[in-house]
Amino acid sequence: MTSGEPTPAEGAPEAVPEMPSDSGGPVFGEPWEAQAFAIAVALHRRGLFTWTEWSTRLAAEIQRAPANGDPDSGATYYRHWLAALERLVADRRLSDQAELARYRDAWKRAADRTPHGTPIELEPQDFG
Repeated sequence: MTSGEPTPAEGAPEAVPEMPSDSGGPVFGEPWEAQAFAIAVALHRRGLFTWTEWSTRLAAEIQRAPANGDPDSGATYYRHWLAALERLVADRRLSDQAELARYRDAWKRAADRTPHGTPIELEPQDFG
């Protein structure tokens, strides 16, 4: 982390004021939202981008929303988060769109076969 920059958990609500939060920090409507948040934090902690760079990318995704037909009522906030994360990962060549699509499809298959309330686990056949 660069000196003077807040840690993600501390700085995220200030850097991204529309993020849902309570006195305990960010809150999430669905497990995948927390996972997307955690991935961004983990990549930041590994030094792959600054939190300021991240929030700039997220802001760009939110600004693109109306052009893509999204009224951006707040309900799609973490979809913007995920899109920003995917773009940043691809731009940094940490992965590519094909690999991201492969994992997205595998997660969908795993989620479809997993009973509600049970942790989703990827299995080799999910990548079929």
